[in-house]
Amino acid sequence: MVALTVVMHLVGLGLLVALMRRHQRRLQVRRTRLHQLIVIFGAAFGLFALHTIEIWTYAILYAAVGALPTFDDALYFSTTTYSTLGYGDVVLPRAWRLVGAIEGANGIILLGWSTAFFVSVINRIRLFEEDAEER
Repeated sequence: MVALTVVMHLVGLGLLVALMRRHQRRLQVRRTRLHQLIVIFGAAFGLFALHTIEIWTYAILYAAVGALPTFDDALYFSTTTYSTLGYGDVVLPRAWRLVGAIEGANGIILLGWSTAFFVSVINRIRLFEEDAEER
């Protein structure tokens, strides 16, 4: 699961970069605040969608192996574990607890990776602003 979600994350970030590069060509011509906001919102929602897919992947695993009684429980558990909130009101059976712990570690790493990516997007937009001011 860790390898799968890391590959999913890598591919997802690659797609986001490709979309932003495509949009960047338009920014070269028209550097407006609206275009910058579109890039920022696009990156934020893209990252949110990517994490949602990864959370659902873990939830599908928990439901498929019968580790939790319902898919709703599996999705709730996966969301709180991936985000490291870990409320503890839904728990995995003893045989699956290590998978839950690994999901938490996996989630925090992928969330950190996304944070670094998002900060990079913001900094890149600032570089466009500085470049435009110099002209």
